[in-house]
Amino acid sequence: MRCPFCANDDTQVKDSRPTEDNTAIRRRRQCSSCGARFTTFERIQLREVTVVKSNDDREPFERSKLEQSVTLACRKRGIDREKIDQLVSGVQRQVETSGEAEISSLAIGEMVMEGLRVLDSVAYIRFASVYRSFNEAKDFEEFAGTVRDVAGGDPDNV
Repeated sequence: MRCPFCANDDTQVKDSRPTEDNTAIRRRRQCSSCGARFTTFERIQLREVTVVKSNDDREPFERSKLEQSVTLACRKRGIDREKIDQLVSGVQRQVETSGEAEISSLAIGEMVMEGLRVLDSVAYIRFASVYRSFNEAKDFEEFAGTVRDVAGGDPDNV
């Protein structure tokens, strides 16, 4: 593993342990050249999956892009980082175990929306506003009405 500080290729693993949800290995490393310490995460990748975008472009599935969009939707909502990681890991697992070499971005978006719907209704609406391309305030109103229906009509739950 290359040192992010001095680019030396010789680093040593000082400590390894599984993450809280057992989906990755956290490794503390130290550079033999500059002595800097840094953390890496090792995750299982079952297979290479290609994402088919709505404009028919194709690109490799990237967990980091998925994580970034979920994190943005959950920003300032007080949601534990661990819960976000569990959601992202769950979607990644669904994508990789689907048995398909290609998956549409729409299918991934639906998986994320389902997870966010359960996790936090505001994050769910934020993600949906981008994913479904809301253009007007009435789009938000209509969608929020469906969320309220799902939440049992309790306005405090939305």
